[in-house]
Amino acid sequence: MNLELRQVGLQVGADVHIHPTTLALEAGRFNTLLGETLAGKTTLLRLMAGLVRPTTGELRFGGRDVTGVPVQRRHVSMVYQQFINYPNLSVFENIASPLKVTRAPPGEVRERVGRIAELLRLTPLLDRRPGELSGGQQQRTALARALVKDAELVLLDEPLANLDYKLREALRDELPRLFADRGCTVVYATTDPAEALLLGGHVATLDQGRVTQYGPGAEVYRLPVDLVTARVFSDPPINVAAAWKEGAEVKLVDGVRWPAPPALRALPDSEITVALRPHHVRPAGHAGVAVSGRVLLCEISGSESVVHFTLAGTTWVSQAHGVRNHPISEQAHFALDVERCLYFDAAGARLAA
Repeated sequence: MNLELRQVGLQVGADVHIHPTTLALEAGRFNTLLGETLAGKTTLLRLMAGLVRPTTGELRFGGRDVTGVPVQRRHVSMVYQQFINYPNLSVFENIASPLKVTRAPPGEVRERVGRIAELLRLTPLLDRRPGELSGGQQQRTALARALVKDAELVLLDEPLANLDYKLREALRDELPRLFADRGCTVVYATTDPAEALLLGGHVATLDQGRVTQYGPGAEVYRLPVDLVTARVFSDPPINVAAAWKEGAEVKLVDGVRWPAPPALRALPDSEITVALRPHHVRPAGHAGVAVSGRVLLCEISGSESVVHFTLAGTTWVSQAHGVRNHPISEQAHFALDVERCLYFDAAGARLAA
């Protein structure tokens, strides 16, 4: 069933926690809430679950107004980043608990628990109690309990954050497929832009309690409606600099310039904002506009190098494959892939380019 938010907002005293939000989340589609910590993701999930009642607007589920319906009367599963399990029950009993509430036949309970336990690599642990498990194993148990319920609305609040890297990668692939044929509405909250893209489906970007954009994840990433959304959907942070559109050119300070895209040329000359994601700032020798700057920091992470340097009076970041050792304070050379530049007006709205 579809979940629809109609101008749903939450205000506590003078503080606005969630600005009036309108969203239509379709059943069978994976939906991701993407935003920094304290952006409002958990609060929005709690509003969807019925744990908190909105101060404005209404929620409709399957066409029915459920704004005032308590969570106990909704078919909802929710998993938090901080795992919650019954300490006196075995892993099997923890996972099976929602099925026993509905009085599912014992054979069905064993089959469904076994299937979910195998997916989450919990089969050897089914006889243990939560106190005998690692943090990651306890989180998998909580996740399994939510999945086995077959709820109509599944809310996942950073459920993979405490898992090891390999299992997190595996579950990122499995989760969308797991829900694809269940017909439920799934909402997944994360702070990680890469995770939002890998999960596929639709993405809603949040900033300070406000949904800034909602749509197919790849589309929101490529075509953010404003600079706020572009910042939310970039890690490392997107490079941002003041520039000028003059005739057929875009100009930064320090004499850096390049041809303006056709749609931008038709606009009046003005000061604009240029934004370019770090992996589009490449090492010297790649195609693009050549620039150089003083190195502030060089970080090597696995097979990637992240270099912070000064350009046009601001700090820029380059992220590229390979190990690059740039001494601090020395000049380093880069190439801007200006074909991937995003352009914004004075109010932060994206300009056609």
